[in-house]
Amino acid sequence: MIPPEFDYAAPATVAEALALLAEHGDEAKVMSGGQSLLPVLRMRLNAPGIVVDISRIEEIKGITEVGDAIRIGAGATYQDALDSDLVREHLALLHTSLREVADEQIRHRGTVCGALAHADPAGDVGAPVLALDGRMVIQGQDGERTVEGSDFFVDLFETAVGEDELLVAVEIPKHTGWGAHYEKFVRVSHQWAIIGIAAAVRAEGGTIAEAKVGLTNMGATPLRATAVEQALVGKEATEEAIAEVCAQVGEGTDPPSDLNGQADYRKHVAGVLTRRAVLAAAGA
Repeated sequence: MIPPEFDYAAPATVAEALALLAEHGDEAKVMSGGQSLLPVLRMRLNAPGIVVDISRIEEIKGITEVGDAIRIGAGATYQDALDSDLVREHLALLHTSLREVADEQIRHRGTVCGALAHADPAGDVGAPVLALDGRMVIQGQDGERTVEGSDFFVDLFETAVGEDELLVAVEIPKHTGWGAHYEKFVRVSHQWAIIGIAAAVRAEGGTIAEAKVGLTNMGATPLRATAVEQALVGKEATEEAIAEVCAQVGEGTDPPSDLNGQADYRKHVAGVLTRRAVLAAAGA
């Protein structure tokens, strides 16, 4: 389909972008790589008055080390993150999940922060960032503010970013030495996840010392399985020891029921995938 008509602006600085957002309000839509917005426009699910393209803003590009965290700018593509030694070494869970995003062409255009701002619960970025305690850096004309992942995802396709604000970066604490695995259940390779489980494990002598588990497409937003994380601590990294705990991962979730599977089926599959992901992350 052909998108509706809209004005287009490509600001060179964050300040220029924020001025455009303040001027146009809810008539403006932000675009970085276009992975999420362009299909929406083509299907005419949204008709913005103006598209603000932030892909030319140099100050929000790049991936840097900031103290005990890795900062991924809003202009950094999936491929930038995959190619980054910082992400590979310190954020193995994010790195492994990004390999499952769409295809190579999209990974060279779509951005990590763009996926977070779009907040599709079936996307492959939200759950690992949430599991790794990622913090979103949001900028408005009054300055920057930082929002924890647990407060960032508000509802289906809704985040804490105001209409006159930009998500300029995500900062994720280093998880150096942690094992990681992203288990994704799909009908066709590299499609949207029917279910996804992001697991990071710090093991000591075959025992799980710490565990972090994020859930993809098990509710209206990415989720964190904190009860399962706590129950895994002290367990041996064996299938027998963790099976019962992992089977409970769907408790308290509200997955969709659609042609890909009913909610109870998704909860069952989530338990199986969690077991696989945790064992793989633990090196078992």
